[in-house]
Amino acid sequence: MIITDHSFPGTATERELIEAAGGILEVASCRSEEDVIGACGGADLFLVQWAPITERVLRGCPRCRTVIRYGIGVNNVDLAAATRLGVAVANVPDYCIDEVADHTLALALALGRQLPATEKRLRAGGWAITPPSPMPAFRDMNFVAIGLGRIGRSVLLRARVFGFRLAAHDPVAPEGAFRDAGARRLPLDEAFAEADVLSLHLPLGPDTRHLVSCHRLRSMKRTAVLINTSRGALVDTVGLAAALTEGRLAGAGLDVFEDEPIPPGHPLLGCPGTILTSHTAWFSETSVVRLQRMAAEEAVRALRGEPLRNRVNR
Repeated sequence: MIITDHSFPGTATERELIEAAGGILEVASCRSEEDVIGACGGADLFLVQWAPITERVLRGCPRCRTVIRYGIGVNNVDLAAATRLGVAVANVPDYCIDEVADHTLALALALGRQLPATEKRLRAGGWAITPPSPMPAFRDMNFVAIGLGRIGRSVLLRARVFGFRLAAHDPVAPEGAFRDAGARRLPLDEAFAEADVLSLHLPLGPDTRHLVSCHRLRSMKRTAVLINTSRGALVDTVGLAAALTEGRLAGAGLDVFEDEPIPPGHPLLGCPGTILTSHTAWFSETSVVRLQRMAAEEAVRALRGEPLRNRVNR
């Protein structure tokens, strides 16, 4: 087994669990396809953070039978190729649910109360006891989640405490999920049109790339805010920057971007009404520990020939 790459303080947890189960663990620092093929060709299982696991890599490492991603998304793994080549792919979908939900609400609350704009005005010498723009009460605002998985449900649970009117769009979630969340079920176009806060909680795929398009941004309220702590390419960020600059959208809170790190000079960096964070929504001191342990536990299941807990391909 090999850790292709990681950004953790250490890998003692993985080594302890895997070696106790009879496995041998190596650690590499791969960034490119060439790095992975060169360093990992003898391994039958990859623990991967950011390294590209493409069809070329998988064909160049024919002993690999299992890939485990440190995290929820598997965008750096070619799932179709893995499936064709008989390689099982698993993720860790439940290690940072609370952290991401908390971060999402923090962005939504700060923008809903116009904290960035009010602070900027104050620092510039302005003083007023009313906010820079019209500000409805949370109880009069529609908080709409696009995606009702673990994180989407946790976000709505938190939003309910602040009195928002809850709604969601998810074409595959059962009716009971909406009922349990206390959320109205909306078609996609209505979700965009009705939202005062629109929060994205979807995987990235061909059907969801640029789901938040220029067309859909034009359908949103001028007073609405967009929150994305999911996947950067769900949003046409250039179109979003134009909507914010032209005043067609009140604000955006983004923790993820199409290209990371966000390139210098990207138009979002100069937009009003934004809070931009550097893909930190997942993080807490305990979430890191949980991620490493849960990934290692999945590796141990593979080593023992047991069913993977979180396999994402068949």
